[in-house]
Amino acid sequence: MTTLDLRNVTKRYGKETVLDGIDLAVADGETVAIFGPSGAGKTVLLRLIAGMAEPEEGDILMDGEDLIDVAPEDRSVGMAFQNFALFPHMSAFENIAAPLHARRDKGQVLSDGVHKIARLLKIDHVLGQAPRALSNGQKQRTALARALVGAPKILLLDDPLRNVDAKLRFEMRLELPRLLAGFGSTVLYVTQDYREAMALGDRIAVLMDGRFIQVGTPEEIYLTPETIAVAELFGDPVINLFDARVEMAGGGSVAAVGSARLALPPGHDGVAGTTVTLGIRPENVAPAEAGTAGAIPARVAALLPLNDRLVRLLVTDEGDEFYTSRDFGGETAGEGARVNVTAAPQDIILFDKASRRRIAPEGEVAVIAAAPVGRDRRAGRVSA
Repeated sequence: MTTLDLRNVTKRYGKETVLDGIDLAVADGETVAIFGPSGAGKTVLLRLIAGMAEPEEGDILMDGEDLIDVAPEDRSVGMAFQNFALFPHMSAFENIAAPLHARRDKGQVLSDGVHKIARLLKIDHVLGQAPRALSNGQKQRTALARALVGAPKILLLDDPLRNVDAKLRFEMRLELPRLLAGFGSTVLYVTQDYREAMALGDRIAVLMDGRFIQVGTPEEIYLTPETIAVAELFGDPVINLFDARVEMAGGGSVAAVGSARLALPPGHDGVAGTTVTLGIRPENVAPAEAGTAGAIPARVAALLPLNDRLVRLLVTDEGDEFYTSRDFGGETAGEGARVNVTAAPQDIILFDKASRRRIAPEGEVAVIAAAPVGRDRRAGRVSA
């Protein structure tokens, strides 16, 4: 059993605060994806856990033991980097064996350990080759094998798929959850790719400006983003945002968007009479009958094929641009066509205009963001 607890972890470089009071509890065997833009502090956080740097404040605990005074080589932490960080003068075998040499494994024990992990990662046929002779995919697997060969209690993966091609990246998104489940390590996985975070993380911790601004399951992050900033980080095309005024109508609340009146989910009567920001994901913008209360009239400004979908850029009569990726069926909705669209109440998210935070429905049970949810290895989780 290996748990990891970060408590008020703060790291500064000169006058710059890179991590500002980080709190996170990671359960035994859980994979938490640390997601955020470049410069958010993701790699710095991994370096602190690995012992490659020290925090100015806070505690880092493994199974309740403070790691601050534990040497890096004694922490039982494995780490793989986005740039592979392989020793160029060593063969793949020797690179993978480095952690075993460090703990003084020798002979058959060392050889068996290297060959076992190499077979698992399908690189046993390149063990004798130098890094310069390996493809990027083979380098990535060699770096991952080196991180895993010592069976670390905690595995830190720093954007390991960033420098591999799209085909291999997709394959590894499917393969990694099964692989990690077999080792049972507790994992922190850094990425700038929201699809990767949703596919690989039991939970996602969104890091911006040195702080976690939301921690939750992929579903929680996508369906109930706590801020507009989080909402805009997840999804392609990006979430649609409208200025809307909340009104009471027929015993419930509605959002006035231009001439349309969109029914809101229960629990928003308390914000009636205020102007809010209304969010709708493109996949939830559906065709509607003209003239109905919830129909938004719009013109198709452009069409964009996206995988098996056709994304339409729409423009309202008021000039607001937004996207829909829904199928319009047999209706002709080419460029320049007039359409009417709407969204179901459960697909609407309201945000406060001033704070840009989500307006939670009355009676919603708050989620403790930094609490672990336990182990959940759903290989092939569908991402947005």
